[in-house]
Parts: sequence; structure tokens; C-alpha cells
Amino acid sequence: MKKQMIRISILQSSKVMTAMYALMGFIYTLIGIPLVVFGSDQLRIIGVIYLFGPLLMGFFGFIFFVFFAWIYNLLASWLGGFEFEVKNIE
Repeated sequence: MKKQMIRISILQSSKVMTAMYALMGFIYTLIGIPLVVFGSDQLRIIGVIYLFGPLLMGFFGFIFFVFFAWIYNLLASWLGGFEFEVKNIE
């Protein structure tokens, strides 16, 4: 059975992607902590920037996903959406 995704909810999907990007940003926090604690002055500045990784990734992830969802909806209205097959499993 074929299904076609013709529209993405911009705000709801952007909220979910923001949470995912923020969680991925914690990887930067793990890099930033040792830089702040053990680094020289220049490395400490970079480490502080890395500590803000989750906030930065969440913010920019939201902005860019709003834009990309809007583009997808525009293109899907002209070209059709992603098409995928599903099957029922009992």
C-alpha cells in the first residue's frame, strides 16, 4: 500500500527537531568542559562557546527546519510528496 506525505506541520515538526538538535548539542558540552577546565586562555574561550552548543544547535535547528519544512510543503504541492510503502502487521 503506497502512501504519500504531502505536507509537514511546520511548527510541530520544528519543535521536535529543536529538541533533537539540542540533545545532539550536548556532545559539544562534553568537549567544552575539558577545554574550560584544563585549557589555556584561548582554549577556555572556545570551551565556553562549546558549552553553549545545545542552545545554539537548538536555536539554529529550529530556524532552519522551519525554512526547510516550508520549502518541502511548497515543492510537495507542485511535485507531490515523499512516497513510501507500508504494510499492515497483525
